Amino acid sequence: MIDLFYYNWQVRDDWFQWCENISHEELTFMRNGGMGSFLKTLFHVIDCEQLWIHQMQGTSVLKKEFNSFSTLEEVSEFSQSTRMITKNFLMNWNKEQEDKLLYITRKDGSVLSFPYGKVIRHLISHEIHHIGQLSIWSRELGLKPVNSDLIIREYI
Repeated sequence: MIDLFYYNWQVRDDWFQWCENISHEELTFMRNGGMGSFLKTLFHVIDCEQLWIHQMQGTSVLKKEFNSFSTLEEVSEFSQSTRMITKNFLMNWNKEQEDKLLYITRKDGSVLSFPYGKVIRHLISHEIHHIGQLSIWSRELGLKPVNSDLIIREYI
C-alpha cells in the first residue's frame, strides 16, 4: 500500500509547485465545494493523514489549526514532516496490522472501531478525492490542473 502513498505524495508535491504560480489571494480565496480553498484543502489532507497515523501509532496527535498556517511554504513544511512520520509507520507495516483495530471515541461517548488496513485505504482515497476538487478549481481559473493519472506516473 505504500506505493499509493508515494503516488499521493508525488501528486501533492506537484500541486504545491502548481500553487506557486497563483497569487496568495487565489490560493486562499474561498470557493464552492471541498474545504473552500486550495491552501485549506492541502492542509486538510495533510492534517487528516497525521491524525490517523498518530492514532494508529498510539502517539500524540498534533493539534494543528489551519489559521496558524498563512503561507504555502508553511503547509508544504507540514506535509514534509507528516510524510516522514507516515513513511516510518508504513515501512514497519506488517500483515498483523491489517486487522488490528483502532478505537475512536466520538464526542457523544460512543466508540467506533476500524481495522488499520481500512484506515490506510481511507487515507489513500481521501487524498485522491480532495485532489479532484483542486483540479476542478484550477479549471475554473482557466488553468491546466496537475496531471494525476496514475498509469503514466513513476512514483516508486
